[in-house]
Amino acid sequence: MVFEKEFKEAIVNLSIKEKDRLLLRLLKRDVPLANQLYFELVSTQTMEERRSELEDMIVKRVVTMSKQSSSIQDLLLKMRSLSGDITEQVKITKDKFGEVSLNLLMLNEILESNKPKITFFAHRKAQKFAIYVIARTFKLLVLIKSMHEDYLVDFRSDLETLGGLIEQNELLNKTAGQHGLDLDWLLSGEIPENIKERQDALRKKGFLK
Repeated sequence: MVFEKEFKEAIVNLSIKEKDRLLLRLLKRDVPLANQLYFELVSTQTMEERRSELEDMIVKRVVTMSKQSSSIQDLLLKMRSLSGDITEQVKITKDKFGEVSLNLLMLNEILESNKPKITFFAHRKAQKFAIYVIARTFKLLVLIKSMHEDYLVDFRSDLETLGGLIEQNELLNKTAGQHGLDLDWLLSGEIPENIKERQDALRKKGFLK
């Protein structure tokens, strides 16, 4: 939403008491913003500490969801929920490194813990799950490429693990090829300079979604 200049000036000219009252009302309706401000202004936790807590939570949640998921569709639903928790964390802490590392952890833990399940279910039923994994992986490569090149060293091991897990699964491997994901990017750590342009072009053609 674009605010007119006159509206901005009117807000600026409000009394401090009125601004405080409006701000508190807005925060009650915008929980993510309230959490972000709490982290920035009040919390004694560091970004790294929150990331570490979420890492532990991801590992524990994956164990539980892997045991409780009765179908590949149910596993995908729980996976999306876990991904949402990571997204919320990133919005609160603005942790760009964590956005990559936590998602890599989630993908690797889920694929490792559910190898038999993914293979057991029919390809038709598991197709949405496979596309989600490949699209998420592609997005992470784009994010990594947008960061300073030194960060790639920190992600190399997890990328290689993810590439291996995808390569070992017939459905995931096939889906990666169909959606333009070259597993060598993961296994070698050599991400193309134009990875974002490739992603955009693929999405325009209906892939990765």
